Amino acid sequence: MRKKILKTVGITLGMLLLAVLLVVEPVDRTPHQQMPYYRETKAHLRELSQKPPPIPTTSLQAGWAKANLTPPFPTPTAGYGGREGKLYESVLDSVFVRAIVLDNGALRVALVSLDLLIVHPTVTQALEKKLPEIGFSLDRTYLAATHSHNSLGGWGKRLAGKLFAGKYDQRVVDHIVQSVLHAVDQAQKQLAPAQIGYGQVSVPELLLNRLVGEKGRTDPFARLLKFRKTNGETALLCTYTAHPTVLEMGRLQLSRDYPGVLVDALEKKDSVSVDFAMFMAGAVGSQGPVEIGNDLSAMQHLAEELDAKIETQLPCITFQTDSLLALNMLSVPLFLREPHRRINQNWRLRPWVFNLIYGNYPAQMKALRIGQQVLVGVPGDFSGELVADFDGIARKKGIHLLITSFNGGYVGYITPDQYYHLPAYETLHMNWFGPYNAAYFEEVMKDLIRML
Repeated sequence: MRKKILKTVGITLGMLLLAVLLVVEPVDRTPHQQMPYYRETKAHLRELSQKPPPIPTTSLQAGWAKANLTPPFPTPTAGYGGREGKLYESVLDSVFVRAIVLDNGALRVALVSLDLLIVHPTVTQALEKKLPEIGFSLDRTYLAATHSHNSLGGWGKRLAGKLFAGKYDQRVVDHIVQSVLHAVDQAQKQLAPAQIGYGQVSVPELLLNRLVGEKGRTDPFARLLKFRKTNGETALLCTYTAHPTVLEMGRLQLSRDYPGVLVDALEKKDSVSVDFAMFMAGAVGSQGPVEIGNDLSAMQHLAEELDAKIETQLPCITFQTDSLLALNMLSVPLFLREPHRRINQNWRLRPWVFNLIYGNYPAQMKALRIGQQVLVGVPGDFSGELVADFDGIARKKGIHLLITSFNGGYVGYITPDQYYHLPAYETLHMNWFGPYNAAYFEEVMKDLIRML
């Protein structure tokens, strides 16, 4: 009997060990320069660099429009797994898609911001099929999200998507896509000669480094692109890095969070005459708001303080006088190492398990040049700590650089490599393609900036 028990225990332990080995494996710490994915991306970059930039044939034209994204049916509220996929109970403020279309005779591009947590690949894939219906393509569409954690969900098919955004609903994806098409199409119908100007204002008091506190850096700048048509109409694009998480998880209301209050305030400023405003989440990784709570006054206060600082900068923005303004957009497929959803410092889930839970979606890096302004769109939560690494190249090139997150793909958090070992949410659970992921992303981004 004793032998039978020992044999049974041995077989059971062996099967458990085998099951564990099928699910987990050691973390791969091979430097990224030695990996095949690195060489693949660099090869695509070299190919991209051979393409001549489009030569402008007319002065810059701009048009803008928005479409109401508030669905005609209830959806889960995306942003927090603790909500367990519950539907929103009311609408605190409507959510929108906002678009600015630019054209210089050689190229027409669209900048699109959605009041969503992220622009999920299910939406991007559908847009790729539908944009040609209005004369556009995904390669000429610069996507971003405001990153509200209180907007509509139902767009994620895999387990992780359902956890953070509720049960998948094809109606949601269709609704988002149709709203984008409407906003872009209406914007291009409003095209008229326009100028562009850049401004920025430092607002460090409204955000904090939520990963390492005062030991880390923040990106304190609200960056502004202002467009002015010859008839005097103006549009403003604003980026900022504080996570739109002022409203806490317990509130089941559809809302844009503080970016919505900010946009509404900017459009009501008679003294500076902003007719149309849109917000894109900047390098929000590791950057949190100083105020959090279910009290709506916290959201109102953060937005009003940011608005007051921006208002002082708007009259100082000067417009470029170039008659033929350079306009160029580059998209490069972003190959990645096998995913590292770690369970501790040295062990990770095997890639097949990760893909089963999170999905395996293609990712791109995008860069857009508008005169002396360059926007770089990253498929994830790009850390605000990394923005300072680009200051030198921006100064050397004489450009104004805006880095935005959530460009239509999602690869988790891109955090500084020196923090990879930290047992924190952003580094242990959400840094899916480290180590050395930050160095890899920065190199690709700098390559794109140099090409433009």
